[in-house]
Amino acid sequence: MSAQGRAEKNNEQFDEWIRHANQSGETPAIPAATVIVLRDTDQGLQTLMLRKNSKIAFGGMWVFPGGKIDADDHDESGDLIVAARQAAVREAHEEAQLVVDVESLVMFAHWIPPSIAPKRFATWFFAARVDHAHAVIDDGEIVEMEWTSPAAALARHHEGDIEIVPPTWVTLHTLRDYTTVAEALTALDEAPARHYATKVGKTDEGRMVMWQGDAAYESGDGNTAGARHRLQMLESGWVYDDSGAL
Repeated sequence: MSAQGRAEKNNEQFDEWIRHANQSGETPAIPAATVIVLRDTDQGLQTLMLRKNSKIAFGGMWVFPGGKIDADDHDESGDLIVAARQAAVREAHEEAQLVVDVESLVMFAHWIPPSIAPKRFATWFFAARVDHAHAVIDDGEIVEMEWTSPAAALARHHEGDIEIVPPTWVTLHTLRDYTTVAEALTALDEAPARHYATKVGKTDEGRMVMWQGDAAYESGDGNTAGARHRLQMLESGWVYDDSGAL
């Protein structure tokens, strides 16, 4: 799909979301977790990406291993982040047969979709190293897998070869300049975890999604002058600006 075609699809999707929300109200967000598994190679840092079966949620999209938090992920503490860590480890094994040490997980973000989205997952994002990175998929829920550099994945998205959602895009953008797993994990661990409560807006150029720190966060009018923390979905491609991020 071309960048122009994707922009048109985004406009149609957001318009449909607005109609759905007006008719049905907001959908509660389901707690979930995902883990960005990383490995070092001779070509630099790589992450595992999986393509979802087209018949399930986020069908056809390329994602990181993850899913909703199950009852068995909780322990006696009742701590939701503890449960999120367990879910991330479990999903990595269920979806790709990867063993991830729960103690190695670095939490670096929490994402909540727009209130107008018909299906919402409030997702904790973790990162971890995998040294023995022999991933295996079941060809059921997951139909394809690929180890890739973040920059290569972004390039494929720009060219229309793969489809990804904004949290995945921003994560790849965040990781693209790191050359080793150690460098990436140290940077993610040292920075405060970001909370992305997503809202949809519009500029003269097209649709965008934005987060706290953007001058248009409350109004939705993307032409508002001021700080920026947004991902613009332009016909020429996606453009991220976090200069105003809180």
